[in-house]
Amino acid sequence: MRFTVERDVLADAVAWTSRAVPARPPVPVLAGVRITATDEGTVRLASFDYEVSARGEFEASVEEAGEVLVSGRLLKEIANALPHKPVDFTLEGTKVSVTCGASRFTLGTMPVDQYPSLPELPEQSGTIDGSLLQQAVAQVTSAASRDETLPILTGVRVEIEGEHISLLATDRYRLALRELTWAPTKTDISAVALVRAKTLSDTAKALGAGEVSVALTTGEGVDLIGFEAGGLVTTSLLMDGDYPAVRRLFPESSPIKATVRTADLIEATRRVALVAERNSSVRLAFAEGEVTLDAGQTDDAQASEALTASLDGEAITVAFNPTFLLDGLNALGTEFVQLGFTQETKPVEFVGLSEPGGTPAGDFRYLLVPIRIAS
Repeated sequence: MRFTVERDVLADAVAWTSRAVPARPPVPVLAGVRITATDEGTVRLASFDYEVSARGEFEASVEEAGEVLVSGRLLKEIANALPHKPVDFTLEGTKVSVTCGASRFTLGTMPVDQYPSLPELPEQSGTIDGSLLQQAVAQVTSAASRDETLPILTGVRVEIEGEHISLLATDRYRLALRELTWAPTKTDISAVALVRAKTLSDTAKALGAGEVSVALTTGEGVDLIGFEAGGLVTTSLLMDGDYPAVRRLFPESSPIKATVRTADLIEATRRVALVAERNSSVRLAFAEGEVTLDAGQTDDAQASEALTASLDGEAITVAFNPTFLLDGLNALGTEFVQLGFTQETKPVEFVGLSEPGGTPAGDFRYLLVPIRIAS
């Protein structure tokens, strides 16, 4: 096997494919990236960890077709370190030579015949704008749990009904919901899938802008979701289990509403939270015309800051985990935020507004459980 390709093309393909190389492979060959060069001038890279697969291809000057399996970690590090010149990739016996300018690396190979077959990409279910997908996934995955003792909550629930997609994630302390539209291949499509939040986030970031093809199969043996864009393909097994019925947690109405400029609240929260000790809260006291933030309950450090705010309803004071509060505010992406309250101890709903008193942007909703304030 021998081919020549530009360094950046190789580095991009390796970066994408190495996503599915496990840090602790259950079998040695899964630490590798499979490289296949064809007589048609195409080079395909593939990786698999039995749950997630990643494939990428690029055009190259192929002098000799062939297939080889090399360490994914080393290949990624080498590809990133190479100078910006053409790269010659040559199989010499049981070694692979990577030459770029004056740099030359030699890699050992692994038995490619022991590498497992990658799952086939399911039939396309529809397409979606990559930028829209990336934004929606980023908004929702911030609320997904990182606690592997509750694996079901480390996933994102994907609900598909015709042209509408809903993404839901929760870690029991906050809940994020994003509604978006796509172009399904069948207008009557109806499906529910549970996808690992990290896999969904990494995929959406890597695919970037442009049209993304989404493929989904459920109830037909192996449940898979797949994404494809610009020669990059990934598949992931869906998670098993019943996701809790969290959508009903959003209140039907909020008798108390407060509106604040989002950027001002973000900056004030960051400043005040500097004195918040680990696992302590930032308190927000809403009154007519302003909200006062404060933190710090010891003599060592305290902080407070007042912001302009509008209040519709009675004065109310709540306390939040500052990290969870900032995650929700940063995810909104709107100039103003409206906080909807029912009671001081009940979850607070965050929605975005383009202007005070305007119609809430209903495509993203964030629900945050307040921390009980010590009397």
